[in-house]
Amino acid sequence: MATRFQINDPSLESQWRAIILFGKNSATYKFAFAKSLLELVEKQKTNISLQALAIPFANSIVDHLKKSDKQGSSASSKFLQACRDFISNSISQEQLYSLTETYGFVNVVDAFQNVNGGVVPNSFYEKNFKAGKKEIVVTDNLLKMKELFQYRNLNKEVEARWNLVETAWSLQINPNLLEVKVDEDRSMFYINTNLMRRVDITSVRDGLNGYQKGKCFYSFKDISINSNTSDVCDVDHFLPHVNKLTHANHGVNINGVWNLVLADRSVNLDKKAKIPERRFLQRLFNRNEFYIESKHPLAETIINQTGKTKENRRRFLETQYNLALSQSIQQWKPKFEYEGNF
Repeated sequence: MATRFQINDPSLESQWRAIILFGKNSATYKFAFAKSLLELVEKQKTNISLQALAIPFANSIVDHLKKSDKQGSSASSKFLQACRDFISNSISQEQLYSLTETYGFVNVVDAFQNVNGGVVPNSFYEKNFKAGKKEIVVTDNLLKMKELFQYRNLNKEVEARWNLVETAWSLQINPNLLEVKVDEDRSMFYINTNLMRRVDITSVRDGLNGYQKGKCFYSFKDISINSNTSDVCDVDHFLPHVNKLTHANHGVNINGVWNLVLADRSVNLDKKAKIPERRFLQRLFNRNEFYIESKHPLAETIINQTGKTKENRRRFLETQYNLALSQSIQQWKPKFEYEGNF
């Protein structure tokens, strides 16, 4: 549950990520809403009318509808139909924004900040629909979060989560057959469809970062997922890739999502092909359980790769760890560590 994700971590970033990663997904509106909030706050907007919010909100939905028509579980939606009508040139952009203001925010404004049946402890905005106004008022919490290191990663994380959800909906693959694979050369997650057509989903870094709370898996130092920066993190195999044949002989894919973590580049350079100390295995288990609790499609992939129950998944990790250790003997730990919180 999202509350477990926030144990020992009441930070604003953790609360935001709980909304994005663990909130209900009956439609993708929350992702468009999140991206719109981040965009408008970046422009120093604090009192945001629905009219102003409608522009980035509709634009985001339209962009995703062009890639995947499945953006909600409801059989019909006046808002989504308006977006489709705009794409087919049946209505103008002005009409799209007007219809978005009327139909696009019916549920999302009230529901966005709800996780596990309650509002997150530190709300990011308040609703003001009084005296003829229809606006949201950004709180100090969102403004404070804007000043934090992890803020730069949040938009990419929202987009990655959106891509994962819509891909799972649109492909309609039997969950027992679903496997998210990794293109190591491009650092991309992808799926092969029933027709063996490859569908790229999202960057590995963007898809993993939120579940690690934006921290190096080993040192808990803040990491960046922006590939255009010098401090971009590495995608690391927790159990070394060098032993892939040993694991393969036991029917295990060492390149599976279950074994991929993000690490600060200097930390990963020091680790190389060493085996992390056994205490890090619990952190890997916790991280993988976060995926499973957040649903499709990484969840089903990890379940298929590691086991149907928590106990099976724990035993799987122990077995693979012992197998890797038997090939190495030496254990490794980072030269410095901040206190972890998962």
